[in-house]
Amino acid sequence: MSRHPAATPSQSMAPKSRPTIRRRRYERVAARRAELDEEEKLLVERLEKVRAEREDLAAAMRVWERMRAQLEAEQAATQAVPAQVGGRGVLLVRHREAGIAEDALPPDYQQTMKIVREAGGPVRVKDVGTALGLEVEVKSRLEPLRGKLTKLSGRGWLRKLPDGRFQRMP
Repeated sequence: MSRHPAATPSQSMAPKSRPTIRRRRYERVAARRAELDEEEKLLVERLEKVRAEREDLAAAMRVWERMRAQLEAEQAATQAVPAQVGGRGVLLVRHREAGIAEDALPPDYQQTMKIVREAGGPVRVKDVGTALGLEVEVKSRLEPLRGKLTKLSGRGWLRKLPDGRFQRMP
């Protein structure tokens, strides 16, 4: 005879024992905690990537700000310095704008523009110097003229070509 009596139908229909219910609840909690631990790990990795990218962007912004400040300083240094006429600042060589003719330029610049215009195409500094009657064999005599041509180019009156020649802007 067995030590345990046979289960009665009422016992087999009885609810599961409390230790089994507690064990299942514990397993569900443990499984959920493992899921959350894995999610936390992924979030930490993502946060590290985001912080690294933010640091890279901050560095890029600092470089950009430095470059912008440097460019502004260079532009300010190359701005035309106005002369004082009657207590007001005026540019000796104005920027070319719509409605401004060559007669707005100082006389020596007008003469230079006339030589370039009459050449009909790109001219070398030496050619303009010859037309002005300068000693073109002496290089130091051409440098002030080169400066004038470059200034006219910078103000939009002439175009400086890559080979160093100048031509009139259309």
